[in-house]
Amino acid sequence: MKITVVGAGNVGASVAQRLVDEELANEVVLTDVVEGLPQGKGLDMLESSPVLGSDVKVIGANSYDATTDSDIVVITAGIARKPGMSRDDLLTTNAGILKSVTQQIAPRSPKSIIVVVSNPLDVMAYVALRVSGFDRTRVIGMAGILDTARFRTFIATELNVSIEDVQAFVLGGHGDSMVPLVRYTSVAGIPLTEMMSTDKIEKLVKRTRDGGAEIVSLLKTGSAYYAPSASVVQMVEAIVRDKKRILPCSVYLKGEFGMSDVVIGVPVKLGKKGIEQVVEIKLTDSEKTELKKSADDVRANMTKVKFD
Repeated sequence: MKITVVGAGNVGASVAQRLVDEELANEVVLTDVVEGLPQGKGLDMLESSPVLGSDVKVIGANSYDATTDSDIVVITAGIARKPGMSRDDLLTTNAGILKSVTQQIAPRSPKSIIVVVSNPLDVMAYVALRVSGFDRTRVIGMAGILDTARFRTFIATELNVSIEDVQAFVLGGHGDSMVPLVRYTSVAGIPLTEMMSTDKIEKLVKRTRDGGAEIVSLLKTGSAYYAPSASVVQMVEAIVRDKKRILPCSVYLKGEFGMSDVVIGVPVKLGKKGIEQVVEIKLTDSEKTELKKSADDVRANMTKVKFD
């Protein structure tokens, strides 16, 4: 198993280190346009291997040739948000970066599965899908797992319970219109609505939607990377170990949930082939309306990307 991580910034380096820690590949390639950056971080990770007991080969490179024949490619490249910026503000710059990266990656690793992390997430996954020409099952956006992790964290903290007992789903676009599904949220099987007031739930839903911005405002010079990298590695593990995990991920819809020609987060089954099934859960009319609004927001940004 060979896994490439494109982008040696905070997210990419954290992903690569977690891959080494978990021994999810025989070889991890970290690539970036900045000379010396991936080589230095890659060497540092490799030198941690004796301590970790990990036999993963780590290669840092500026050339995409080192990525040839990768099984999975994680794309984190792009500029990060600054305070006051929305994810959508990154669209033009990061779309250009994603096009360039995908043009380099796809012909070198034509059988790979691409996991997109760059923002605005859903639109960038669409760019990678269009440029690569891959089947939609092999181009997957990481967002729903992160958004769900934030929602679960806030619930567990508020109720002072184990995070392991909190189950939830956050669907839709990775932005202000994301859809935390309260009706599918529970604590040890107990519906959240039986453990928390509606007002408190609404506050946690809002905090979840603002979760990335909250961290950006605190850091001031960057955006989140520990939780995003953990979310990516959960996806990679499901693929590498063919775990058939049901996880919220961004995928190009072809009629599921009554929508087509849009990339948004929905429940999927992840295994060695990538997305093996889009899991269509039943939604109320209100939930359908929220999901459609989120999809419309993503679609509006998708139309802004030019491919000629």
